Amino acid sequence: MTDAVIAHLAAQRDVILDRLKVLLRIPSVSTDPAFAPHMRAAQDFLVDRLRAIGFADAQLLEGGGQPAVYASWTGAPGRPTLIVYGHYDVQPADPVELWTSPPFEPIERDGRLYARGASDVKGSTLIAIETLGAFLQISGGLPVNVKVFIEGEEECGSPSLRGIVERHHDKLVADAMLSADGGRASTTIPTVGVGGRGLTALELTLRTADKDGHSGRYGGAARNAVRELAALIATLHDAEGRILVAGFGDDAAPITNAARVSAAALPFDEAEFYAQFGGLPWGDPAMTVRERTTLMPTIEVNGLWGGYTGVGTKTVLPAEAHAKLTLRLAPAMDPARAQERLRAHLLRHLPPGVRLELSPESGGTPAATLSEDHPMLRAALSVLQQAHGQPAYAVRAGGTIPITAVFREIFGMEAMMFGLAMPDEGAHAPDEFFRLASLDEGLRTWPMLLSALGQLSAADFSR
Repeated sequence: MTDAVIAHLAAQRDVILDRLKVLLRIPSVSTDPAFAPHMRAAQDFLVDRLRAIGFADAQLLEGGGQPAVYASWTGAPGRPTLIVYGHYDVQPADPVELWTSPPFEPIERDGRLYARGASDVKGSTLIAIETLGAFLQISGGLPVNVKVFIEGEEECGSPSLRGIVERHHDKLVADAMLSADGGRASTTIPTVGVGGRGLTALELTLRTADKDGHSGRYGGAARNAVRELAALIATLHDAEGRILVAGFGDDAAPITNAARVSAAALPFDEAEFYAQFGGLPWGDPAMTVRERTTLMPTIEVNGLWGGYTGVGTKTVLPAEAHAKLTLRLAPAMDPARAQERLRAHLLRHLPPGVRLELSPESGGTPAATLSEDHPMLRAALSVLQQAHGQPAYAVRAGGTIPITAVFREIFGMEAMMFGLAMPDEGAHAPDEFFRLASLDEGLRTWPMLLSALGQLSAADFSR
């Protein structure tokens, strides 16, 4: 049956690619309310597609913000029940002027499909959906029980996720989560995602005066808000990149020798890593790059602004400056504790009279890790080795998929990432792309994995 499903998907490959392009043309940016009509268009596209392939109960699950798209098929008694996860929202395309082609007009170049959301994560999400549809069409059923859950707020921190779970708890009970989000760690070596870092965020507003001043009249005699904020942010790290915030990460799980061995198992080229985006090395020199990006916490500045940023010159002494910070969290770190450690540091280093307002992200997401002996992981590594003819590796990611931690907390559910995105595809950046070869691979390996998981019983997932 697996071969027939793969053959069917291969025959439909160009149709599926065209369908992906339709989805990519929808600018489903969740963080900006101006894109609300496009979010609804993406929801309609997915509900219609799920119904067309055989999920009669495809619907929206509301939770107070952008709804999730849901559908279920539970006609495999005794087999595992999996949440098949993806998300339909995307990052803003800004700065649009840096794109070679329009971000929401997908175009093929050199074996790549360029568009915002192509890699993160509409490509992998649609592969999962089309695979489910192929099984239903060819065999009238699925190898496992499936509950499709396509989120609409992953790219803005999943603020409504808990509300959705609270309202629709019974619909979401399952044995495990199989995520189309969370891509590969290498462009040449097959990998399976077994966890990621946690995430929380803060926005800062610093004030040095009641209003902007003339830089000729006040410059040199009064504090400049932009300069003060830059100096404050500079206290967060030493010159090599070590975090200087007292107590930050003191609740993190110790980095074991086994964790370091696992981080080192994947062949890794540091020069290629930096060359992928033209970046410069940074971070604790006692740690390898893989350890810094998967096991260690971070404090990063995502945006910094204030004063005049328009065309030309305005001789102003800014009274106000702003910054957005995100904190990636190591395993066992508590998001609220991390925020409090950062808040205490910032207030302690604030010059007298300077005012600071902090707007913390509520909740945050702790890190999550899949058990090394989980049957999903064993099946996925075997499938990828068979498909690629070389060993596959279980790897932690540096990023965050909030739903994995939330579902583990509420349902005790573990998650595995089986996405097709590659690390050099420009996710969150201009000229994001998805390899067409990854589309072809996904249309082979997703059927293989679902078939392999169908050889297991629900009881195998509870041992």
